[in-house]
Parts: sequence; C-alpha cells; structure tokens
Amino acid sequence: MSRETDLRHMAHALSLGRRGLGRVWPNPNVGCVIVKDGRVVGRGRTADSGRPHAETQALAQAGDAARGATAYVTLEPCAHHGRTPPCADALVAAGVARVVVAAQDPDPRVAGKGLARLREAGIAVEIGVREAEARADLAGFLSRVERGRPFVTLKLAATLDGRIATATGESRWITGPEARARVHMMRARHDAVMVGGGTARADDPSLTVRGLGIERQPVRVVLSRRLDLPQDGVLARTAYEVPLWLCHDPAADAAGWTALGAKSLPCEIAGGQVSVGAALAALAGEGITRVFCEGGAGLAASLLGAGLVDELVLFTAGVAIGAEGTPALSAMGVDRLAAAPRLRLARQERVGADVMSVWRAGAL
Repeated sequence: MSRETDLRHMAHALSLGRRGLGRVWPNPNVGCVIVKDGRVVGRGRTADSGRPHAETQALAQAGDAARGATAYVTLEPCAHHGRTPPCADALVAAGVARVVVAAQDPDPRVAGKGLARLREAGIAVEIGVREAEARADLAGFLSRVERGRPFVTLKLAATLDGRIATATGESRWITGPEARARVHMMRARHDAVMVGGGTARADDPSLTVRGLGIERQPVRVVLSRRLDLPQDGVLARTAYEVPLWLCHDPAADAAGWTALGAKSLPCEIAGGQVSVGAALAALAGEGITRVFCEGGAGLAASLLGAGLVDELVLFTAGVAIGAEGTPALSAMGVDRLAAAPRLRLARQERVGADVMSVWRAGAL
C-alpha cells in the first residue's frame, strides 16, 4: 500500500484509540483497523477496563476477511500471556499478511517481542507510521512504564491577576459555564482526578464527571497527610459509589476511611506533606496512567516545583481580585528566574468568556 494509504488508516486507528482515554487503564488506549482490498473489514479499540484488546475486537469483526489483510495498530501487539492470549498470536492465527504499527511497546513483557513474533510467522511488519501522534495519545501508558509515574495534567482556573479565590475564600465561579463544562470533558479523559486535602476540606467537592452521561468515573485521589477530612462530606458519602483513594502518612489511621469504602495508599512524607512524587508512584503502581490535578495552590506548587507537571491547562477569566485574593500557586521558594519552572505554549483558545491556554513540558 502507498504511504498515503498507511497514514490515512493509521489516523483512523488513532482516532479509535483516543475513545479509550480515561476508560482502559491500566492498559494502553490502543486502536486497530483491519483493511483488505482497500476496504475496512474490522476495527476496534481496547475495551473499557482494558479487555478485550483492540486487535481482538477488530479481528472478531473482520472474521475470515482478516486473512491476507493489513492490520493497523497504534501500539505494538502484546506478546505475553495475561488474562487473554497474546494479540501477536491472534494476528498470526487470523492470517493477516501485513501489520503496520505506530509505536513500539516499552513494556518489558513486550518490547519488540510482539514484532518478532509477527516476523517469525512471515508477516510483513512496518513500524513508526504516525509514531509521534501515537506517543502523544499513549503518553499516560508510556509515562507509567518508562518513568514509573502517570502523565500529569494540572488545571488552574484563575483571574487576570492569578487569583483563585477572594480573601474570604469565595471561588464559585471565577470561570463561566463553558469552561466548567470543558473541565468535565477533561476529567472524563483521565484515569484519576487529584486534589489536596485543603481543597477537599474547603470545597467539599464531588470530583465526578457530570453532564456527559458517562458510567465509568475517574478515580478520585486526595493527598492528606493526617486524613483530617470531613467524614460527613460528599467524598465520604460516595466512596462506595465512585472510587476514592487517599494518599497519606503511614502513621495516620485510615481504618475509618476504609470502612467507608476508600482505598488507603500510605506514602512517604517530605517537607511535612505527602510527597507528590511518592503519591504519583503509588498511583502508577495501582495502574493509573493519566492524572488530572485540580488543586489547590499548595499541591499545584509542589507538582510544578518538583518538575512533575507534563501539561498545564490554565483557564483565565476576565476578572481581577487583587493582592488580597488567594494566589493560584503557593510559595515555591524561587529566588532566581533561571530556577523557575518553564513550560511552552502548545495552544490557546477562547472558551465562552474565558481563555484556555495549554502549556506543556518537554515531550515524552
């Protein structure tokens, strides 16, 4: 097939994979398209909760038409036995003639073994078609495997002068309804939503996705050293309905919270607070690949200061509060500009009456 044809079908596979964002962890959000004689005969994405895999879904749809076809897969087919047989073996058994892969899987259980299995069976293999796009889509999975932590998106909603609340603590609502709806869409595309204990105490948030009709909610994560959170609040009341994970000092008594349905994740303490690095490592250990952090100012500053923010989404509202308002970031101890965290502007757009700016750290 021509390069243009390969690019087109891989773009289709990538679009399928994106539908799994926030829904397939701990597995990667993979898409697969099977093409024969210029016609798509099968397509699929990794199913919610991670099984079945994209290749299995697409092969089931293609049936006998998969024999002699080309399969486009956004990540190297797995080669290890888990809860399901290897996808590489499934492609071989189906008799596909060619497999086009966007990116290689860094998981040590795969890492080239899937490609080798295909080639050993006489299947033509091409790697690297739309690789940069695939790595961007799979950034959460790649981060967990390669860096031992999830991909972190930090969201801030602030005034023109960088405030997130008035001196009295009033913050609802700095941004408009369109920006708030966009935030719910962003939550839905992440495995977990994370806040600090101060935000949980002050705002009594639900941290759920609302207004989109989704069934699979992101895990709600709260960093609270002493677990001094209200046990009559929204989070406590809904812990059995929507996953609630608590990162805390190992010395804190979590029995009351686990009785309510929350998961306890004891973490290292650094500087008198839960270590953000330790918390992210703990989340990765539980299979989380993408985290959406919504504050507060202390947690945001800690993440930025530690270089743990991969993407920052800033909603700026056309309102000013003044110096007495609560700043978007707590003190970071920066006394030289050279030491300040720097991000690059990826895109900017108007959302209702507000402006959304997306800033990124270095690429994975």
